[in-house]
Amino acid sequence: PNIVFILADDLGYGDLSCYNRESRIATPNLDKLASQGVRFTDAHTPSAVCSPTRYGLLTGRYAWRTRLTQGVLDGFDPPLIEKDQVTVASFLKQQGYSTACFGKWHLGMQWTMKNGSAMPQRPSYSGGFRPGDDVDYSHRLSGGPRDVGFDEYFGISASLDMSPYCFIENDRTVGMPDVATPEDKTLFMNQVPGVRTKDFTLEGVMPAITSRAVRY
Repeated sequence: PNIVFILADDLGYGDLSCYNRESRIATPNLDKLASQGVRFTDAHTPSAVCSPTRYGLLTGRYAWRTRLTQGVLDGFDPPLIEKDQVTVASFLKQQGYSTACFGKWHLGMQWTMKNGSAMPQRPSYSGGFRPGDDVDYSHRLSGGPRDVGFDEYFGISASLDMSPYCFIENDRTVGMPDVATPEDKTLFMNQVPGVRTKDFTLEGVMPAITSRAVRY
């Protein structure tokens, strides 16, 4: 059977009308899925933020077993998933599945700096995020979705308030993120100054990701 897993950041329990009849958000398709399947009403997590949630879902391990013991990664951190770690994607590939991932990765990729060295991890996961103006975007990315079991990937490296503001397809950026972003926060939510591709916009991300997922 096909397996489709949807992870929605910041989706509240009461946002879906199948859980909350007074929800202000219309979710007819998810309501239909809920009516034909199983709904859960009791959930627990060792961390309620992005990177550890993704790590746990893909590997089945506690994120605290990695170097990430608090907070989240930024857009330039090295891979959090170890090289030989089995993931849901790599396991399914062994069973004959084709696999794809669309959306925010936020589990680290290996970027290359302009001086040729590997981009190091951020000194403190509770500190600010890096702008990425010292990265050579012509280099192939390693340690991302393609290296942990996914045949195809399209999305963004981290959150939309973190540089680089660009799409990534498989193991390359789509275009060169060489436009400096302003600090007046007019283009992006809580924007961290950084770099973006010329045509990248916040409101264009969801339609682009949705289109690629539907096409796949």
